[in-house]
Amino acid sequence: IQTEKPPLDSAEDRDWLGEGRSQSQLTGPEGPENNNGDRPAWDSKIQYVLAQVGFSVGLGNVWRFPYLCHQNGGGAFMVLYVFLLLIIGVPLFFMELAAGQSIRQGSIGVWKHISPNLAGIGYSSCMVCFYVALYYNVIIAWSLFYMGNSFQYPLPWEHCPLNPTTNSTVKECAGSSATSYFWFRKALNITNSIEESGEMNSIMTGCLLAAWTIVCLAMIKGIKSSARVMYFSTVFPYVVLFIFLIRGLMLDGAFEGITFMFYPRLEIWGNVQVWRQAATQVFFALGLGYGSVIAYSSYNPYHNNCHRDALMVSGINFMTSVLASLVVFVVLGFRAKNIALRCMANTMASHGSDQEWYSHYSTVVGPNITDCNLDEEMNKGVEGTGLAFIAFTEVMALFPASPFWSTLFFLMLLNLGLSTMFGTMQGILTPLMDNFSFLGRHRTALTVGSCVLGFVLGLLFTQRSGNYFVTMFDDYSATLPLVIVVVFETISVSWVYGTDRFLDDIEVMLKWRPPVVYKYLWKYVCLLAMIGLLAASLLRMVFKSPTYTAWNQNTASEMTLEYPGWALAMIVLLIVFASLPVPIGYIHSMVKKRQLRISGSDEGRVQETHREMYTKCSSTEQLDSDSQQRAPPEDSGIHPRTAFLSVGNEHYRLLPQQEEEEEEEEDTGV
Repeated sequence: IQTEKPPLDSAEDRDWLGEGRSQSQLTGPEGPENNNGDRPAWDSKIQYVLAQVGFSVGLGNVWRFPYLCHQNGGGAFMVLYVFLLLIIGVPLFFMELAAGQSIRQGSIGVWKHISPNLAGIGYSSCMVCFYVALYYNVIIAWSLFYMGNSFQYPLPWEHCPLNPTTNSTVKECAGSSATSYFWFRKALNITNSIEESGEMNSIMTGCLLAAWTIVCLAMIKGIKSSARVMYFSTVFPYVVLFIFLIRGLMLDGAFEGITFMFYPRLEIWGNVQVWRQAATQVFFALGLGYGSVIAYSSYNPYHNNCHRDALMVSGINFMTSVLASLVVFVVLGFRAKNIALRCMANTMASHGSDQEWYSHYSTVVGPNITDCNLDEEMNKGVEGTGLAFIAFTEVMALFPASPFWSTLFFLMLLNLGLSTMFGTMQGILTPLMDNFSFLGRHRTALTVGSCVLGFVLGLLFTQRSGNYFVTMFDDYSATLPLVIVVVFETISVSWVYGTDRFLDDIEVMLKWRPPVVYKYLWKYVCLLAMIGLLAASLLRMVFKSPTYTAWNQNTASEMTLEYPGWALAMIVLLIVFASLPVPIGYIHSMVKKRQLRISGSDEGRVQETHREMYTKCSSTEQLDSDSQQRAPPEDSGIHPRTAFLSVGNEHYRLLPQQEEEEEEEEDTGV
């Protein structure tokens, strides 16, 4: 008696077993479930690692992690982050890697195979990937715009422009700063609120077209073309980060910046919101739920050590965040000290000579003359676009050979964004091509069509109020749907398929069994943590009305506004559309099973009559033909059995032909 399921012979057989839970393994001992001889594969292990690292290490590592670390306890937050990374991030990352590598399908095929009732998980992942791709490419367009403007000296954001009418500094720039003015007025030409849409920003529209063209050309041949780009787009940001770190350590104020960031404040461990933010950062840093991790791993060799990959990529991701934090706060320390010194110089100048001022105010100021609100300056512009397009641009304008440093920085941002964008697009294209054979046969048309659609819908973000929509999508379109996706992923593996069986499959694949601790982490710790994160995110959205930061042209300052009613409705629709495939997929599967049960009972007597016409066949031949050839229709929901199955005669196939196919598969090594 065979205790392990052999490789399936056809797509029909695979789908038939995918509907039930009685199969003994996801994969057979001889190889992957989906023996597609023409499925693309990585040329080398380094290509795969660079692709996974490039996807997981994105802009969030540079402008989100340092902010969270600074705001939530410095070194204490890092310890908390590492703890959550080990007990939540690595196990879930390993789970997605193993599922993709063993089943060799995209997200739709993987979760449909494990639990057909939860096939909607893959479609939700695709929806979220599409949301993210829409606004992420806008950030790449901004980087292109700034990089193009870096090839001039002095840099255009180094000084405030003059009003040609009055021959004085433009009021909006004088009330803020040269970098803020260039970002809000020259780059975005932003409106005062999301309710004022304004006309299209033609320059940004052109940059967005260029960004989508780059993505399309890199993705047009699948992983064969994008993997070659990864060699540069993944490695180059590390080169730039190390260059900036070495240069930054030579700056006055670098030590103060590092001290300010890493000083531990252990009391934050008692704050629930800090735990929520750390868990969210772990979740997004590894790219869980997007389907991109599954898509990339599905192109791996069957016996690849995905456990080692999970530990390695997670470790690289964390160390990149630490490296980026060092760079950010070395530079911000230099910036803050410069501002504090200018502030002090202005204060002293307004009180007469330096010596007279210091003799009068020394008891107030103390020995540290740079105590002109240094902490407040460190807190300004340290997150998101404020860090990249305001704070960093201001610092680079102070460097000698500033165009060189500016070009280097925005080229780094461009490559960080592109490597993540490639993974996001792969999370859309791979599941669609695997699940729909027509799309799989027209890979180029699908890629070009997706990029064209992305550009057309992305025009929403290139109008003058587009930055507010980028903020909306970034804050709300992905967070809740992705957490919901990962909750159902964990349920399907841990409770529907079973952790013991999943570990059995991994043991066959890796030729050694992972530690049993993963069983309990998947079943309890990860699942409860994700449910807690989902509840915390929902409660925060309910009790704290969604707001956004707007730029007021008249006051030349930022202000916090609440979203209008139609924008709140848009947020709700974004979340609902991304989450809806999960319940729809479940209902569709249950309705289909019910219909097949009803139709199956009516056809039973007809099938028995057909069977009697073939009584001259031997019992062995009949058993083989019925068990191998008469599989239920796809998505039937009927559990496989070792007895005869009632099916229609449209599934008959000649046995000699079947044997020929098996011999060919053995010859080709598939």
